[in-house]
Amino acid sequence: MTREEFPGWHGTTIIGVRKNGKVVIAGDGQVSLGQTVIKGTARKVRRLSPGGQDVIAGFAGSTADAFTLLERLEKKLEATPGQLARASVDLAKDWRTDKYLQKLEAMLIVTDGKDLFVITGAGDVLEPEHDIAAIGSGGNFALAAGRAMMDTELDAEEVARKAMAIAADICVYTNGKLTVESIG
Repeated sequence: MTREEFPGWHGTTIIGVRKNGKVVIAGDGQVSLGQTVIKGTARKVRRLSPGGQDVIAGFAGSTADAFTLLERLEKKLEATPGQLARASVDLAKDWRTDKYLQKLEAMLIVTDGKDLFVITGAGDVLEPEHDIAAIGSGGNFALAAGRAMMDTELDAEEVARKAMAIAADICVYTNGKLTVESIG
């Protein structure tokens, strides 16, 4: 089966919310192949601790590709302790210019509790507006829902959970089995 004939992996929604000194990254657990749910309890949000730092990363896209990127990010963080922005930019540069990494199909949301970034294979390191970012097949639904709740009394985790629930109700590639990690 060629890449063009392959139905493709879908099924990720990741959201990052920063509010009142707390940052939360939440991700659903669904992995789909075409129109079939392959797994409902995947863990797409991970806590990294390179050199004692506390960093949370959520990924959308190919799992193997995302793990490759997470390993590279950990190495970058070990080389630049406490500098998530620099490590993220270094990773994005490598991802954009390295012939092997260019083929990777994933996106990341990362935070160290201070910064919140979306890292893409196009070489982007984006700090989201409105302290909220979302990626994946249900990302736009979660982003819209989360932005609508940012001015309420809800804390960062409540915003993330409710936004993910809304995305799961709308996106067939997203479920309600969440992994939630927070800093702050």
